[in-house]
Amino acid sequence: MAAALAIGDRGRGRTAPNPNVGCVIVRDDRVIGRGWTQAGGRPHAEAMALAQAGASAEGATVYVTLEPCAHRSVRGPACSELLVAAKPARVIAALTDPDPRTSGEGFARLRAAGIEVTEGVLAAEARRSMAGFLTRKALGRPHVTLKLAMSLDGMIARADGESRWITGDAARAHGHLERGRHEAILVGRGTFDTDVPQLGVRLPGLEERSPRRILLSRSPQRRLGSMPAEASDAAGGGEGGERQDWMTIASPSEISNLEGVDHLMVEGGALTASAFLAADLVDRLLLYRAPILIGAGKPALGDIGLASLAQAHDRWKRTDSRMLGMDRLEVYERA
Repeated sequence: MAAALAIGDRGRGRTAPNPNVGCVIVRDDRVIGRGWTQAGGRPHAEAMALAQAGASAEGATVYVTLEPCAHRSVRGPACSELLVAAKPARVIAALTDPDPRTSGEGFARLRAAGIEVTEGVLAAEARRSMAGFLTRKALGRPHVTLKLAMSLDGMIARADGESRWITGDAARAHGHLERGRHEAILVGRGTFDTDVPQLGVRLPGLEERSPRRILLSRSPQRRLGSMPAEASDAAGGGEGGERQDWMTIASPSEISNLEGVDHLMVEGGALTASAFLAADLVDRLLLYRAPILIGAGKPALGDIGLASLAQAHDRWKRTDSRMLGMDRLEVYERA
């Protein structure tokens, strides 16, 4: 199952509105098929893995990170039907699909065909892997990651606005990798005006995974696609000089209206980060800490709406911590 989760993560940020599922088929202790949900949501992981396994899937064990879908679609067959036809001996799954068109029906179809089904294997890890899909289903909005690159004393820039570069090459490369795992990336107007960010994925071979760009701005002239053409051009077209249009929203709550976005990365600046935290819309924190002190500078956060210190406790749990060159990355999720 860990292997199925790992390959399922390859599709993260590219499969919305479908989940980024992973599937591994094993027979006689040998992997005979593997698959992950492809860009755009099709083919599904099970279909890809079964195509690789062929007739050898009969009597095999299938590991899949989400309940095989039960509903037919014009884009492809139901994975539970494909599995019934392939006749594996066992299907081991991590999670039940929350989609009402499948929820429980996929497992029921497999059991009715005499296929043994085991549920709940590495369920917590699967919820983390498919957090975008699950958040959209449960809350009607994308899963939000807030990224902050700061000094030891919590500054994101000098007082004059200089911020390039607080962290080193390894931390910045990791940040670009994270961008590629999100369908969209958001900055505030202050960051847009000051940095003219491109927000692409500048890693060899992954440039095409650059996310859509969202601007948070309450200014009417910057609203809903009405940004001046020269501003969009200055902010860059993506790699290769191609123009990429920005979408604009007026408040954090409008992220619910972002179609095809299940993973949203918020990169800056302090007012934007604070607004998302105050609205309780942050699900995951990426904190990159550089071993430097800035002193009088621009803090990473402003007012996030806490009425008392007690409200700050028990909200976050650390799920990862590692060194990236001289910098430290800490990852936190909602408690």
